Amino acid sequence: MDTTVKAQDTNEPVTTPTSVATDLQPFLHDAVVTLYAPSFVISRPDGQLKGGADGFYHGDGRALSHLTVTVGSIALAPVGGGLRGADRADFRAILRGLGEVTPDPAVALNRRRTVASGRLEESFEVTNAGTQRVGFRLTVTAGTDLAPMERVKSGHVLDPVPGRAEGAEGAGGSGLVWSRDGFAVRLVGEPAPDALDAPEGRLSYDVELDPGASWTATLRCTAAYADGDQFPAAPADAVPWRSPTLRSADRRFDQWLDQSVADADRLRLMDPRSAEARTDGVDQFLAAGAPWFLTLFGRDSLWAARMLLPLGTELAAGTLRTLARRQGAVADPATEEQPGKILHEVRRGTQNFTDTFAVPPVYYGTVDATPLWITLLHDAWRWGLAPEQVEHLLPHTESALAWIRDQAAAADDGFLRYVDRTGRGLANQGWKDSGDAIRHRDGRLADPPIALCEVQAYAYEAARGGAALLRAFGRPGADAWEEWAEGLATRFRKRFWVEDAQGPYPAVALDRDGRPVDSVTSGFGHLLGTGLLNQEESAALAARLTGPDLDAGHGLRTLSSDSVGFNPYGYHIGSIWPHDTAIAVHGLVRAGFPDAAAPLAAGLLTASAGFAGRLPELFAGHGAGAGPHPAPYPASCRPQAWAAASSVLVLRSALGLDADVPGCTVTVAPAFAGAYAPLTVTGLQVGGAQLDITLAADGAVDVTAPEGLTVVPA
Repeated sequence: MDTTVKAQDTNEPVTTPTSVATDLQPFLHDAVVTLYAPSFVISRPDGQLKGGADGFYHGDGRALSHLTVTVGSIALAPVGGGLRGADRADFRAILRGLGEVTPDPAVALNRRRTVASGRLEESFEVTNAGTQRVGFRLTVTAGTDLAPMERVKSGHVLDPVPGRAEGAEGAGGSGLVWSRDGFAVRLVGEPAPDALDAPEGRLSYDVELDPGASWTATLRCTAAYADGDQFPAAPADAVPWRSPTLRSADRRFDQWLDQSVADADRLRLMDPRSAEARTDGVDQFLAAGAPWFLTLFGRDSLWAARMLLPLGTELAAGTLRTLARRQGAVADPATEEQPGKILHEVRRGTQNFTDTFAVPPVYYGTVDATPLWITLLHDAWRWGLAPEQVEHLLPHTESALAWIRDQAAAADDGFLRYVDRTGRGLANQGWKDSGDAIRHRDGRLADPPIALCEVQAYAYEAARGGAALLRAFGRPGADAWEEWAEGLATRFRKRFWVEDAQGPYPAVALDRDGRPVDSVTSGFGHLLGTGLLNQEESAALAARLTGPDLDAGHGLRTLSSDSVGFNPYGYHIGSIWPHDTAIAVHGLVRAGFPDAAAPLAAGLLTASAGFAGRLPELFAGHGAGAGPHPAPYPASCRPQAWAAASSVLVLRSALGLDADVPGCTVTVAPAFAGAYAPLTVTGLQVGGAQLDITLAADGAVDVTAPEGLTVVPA
């Protein structure tokens, strides 16, 4: 998801700027992000918060923009640190020269960080391992601009907000307070600082340490909105899935899965409206990602829940109900709401990026969330979502299907299209939603209204899945939707396919005039396994996806490296997105091409090791030939929901795992899992009960499945 304004191609001469712009999106690639949605902290690798996107955030607002520690004029030499889970980190530094009588360091600072919803705790422990008594003044400097997230993302530098002392300023003062527009932040030290300078935001401690002694101070920062959280943190003890344990011959896979599930846990938010609608719990969903998108996004939350179905159906149910409560009911051009449509994103207020680009608090500018909602409901039903829960959502399914039908009928060619009718919203409204994402092979941008290839595949799959749901629950319309799907497939085959020297392939889109937008993209992977393609067409795309122009060795490039405009750092024009590659891996397996899926999965696994198991939203598409690990996309979210969930989808694909609880079967047909054997995964879930799978080195498979389900091969 992109909420930055991208320059459009023009014929204007290129000019060289005379100065560097100050309003550039901050880079995050070397940041340490600790997370407990809806709160998180971004800091430098040494733990300091001191510029750019650094800060403690809560609910789309920056509570602290500055939090540094100094020890007089003594240099702090960082010697280690980083994440300790999703919501904790620590940072170690040596106080150079203090108490040293040999070349060995003597005095060290250990900074420990813990994040909870609306709360940051920073503990500073100084230990004296030397032989001399030492004395020093430790000063923590704090400040904030209370900036809204879109201002931070756009690189706008705001003036600091003056703080005031809590308690008596000076000796005995307890901390600092900032507030504006109903957003209040409080920072308190324990013990109270020896000196408090509120205008400068300084809390100082005078410390003396004997040899072998240590000293600790803890700062606690709380942030809250006067009207409460828009989407509060989900209950810590109500994780809506079973956490799996993977033990494989490739420990990178184990680490990737463990870190991903931990990150997904801390991305959980709850729908406050569910407390009024339910008596048996709350509905949960995954926020899209930190820092830019830590809220409800239709497309992202749906894909993440779908990828995590092997861990249980509760997250899918919560995501579906949360979005159903906000399903479009009226036609509103200002928000792009339409009856039956599933929203794009929800924020506390309007995001004003520029004079010509602004997004309302509840924004429906997405063409793909609606069919993805239907498909998630269908897939959750097959994985064991209770029939009464499915049936409750069928009226929303019928409304969503009607939206698909009406939107396709409104276009002359019968395809789902999008166009930004507000003039201030997203120009592109599929998952590749940056302004320069949809382009011809020669680099020209496509003119809207645009029909994306993958959206037609989503619509086909939604129509077929919707038909299955309607038939299973005795509701009318199933035959008509199957006929509609076949008609769409016929139209797609006639209009989308183009050809180059390597053979036929589907264009990424059709433009305003119905002309194919002929660039070669990773979008091929989203078509596979949906049923839209026949076997010959699927084979052609499997061959394309494994070509060196798309397969970079660390995953799929979003745009072929042979295309005009390819940029390995381009948000959607050459970078690699883990979820995009994982979808292709799963699609290849579903379509019967596991050998083509295997190297893509291996590439993601290699990339995961380069990011310590926490794959970011996207990374650069230079390719494995440029180095063993991919370069980061500097402004990428990390963690990000569908990037984290990709590990589960890759594991599912490797195992050839599928479920049909209504049909009383579970399929386990290892595709390329032998590359990681011996392998044992426990704690998967199907039909509300545990599923364990062991794959021996010789290929033997042992499955412990819930009672009542028959294990079958593919």
